[in-house]
Amino acid sequence: MENKNRYYNLLKEDNGQQNEIDLGEKVGLNEEETREIVSQLLSEHKIEYKENKACNYRVVKKLKKMGM
Repeated sequence: MENKNRYYNLLKEDNGQQNEIDLGEKVGLNEEETREIVSQLLSEHKIEYKENKACNYRVVKKLKKMGM
């Protein structure tokens, strides 16, 4: 869980400058662990598959509630 949060925050900060595997290596993850975390984040709808410069994923922006 801690690695997933660290990876997610790094993905937000990086803004597509590095690919998803290189980002995982920055937090000490191997390729398999990185892919597992990416899969979890996709299933939680925190990220989406969309090319973002060097990276294939981007953080989903939260929608603002209308009228509040």
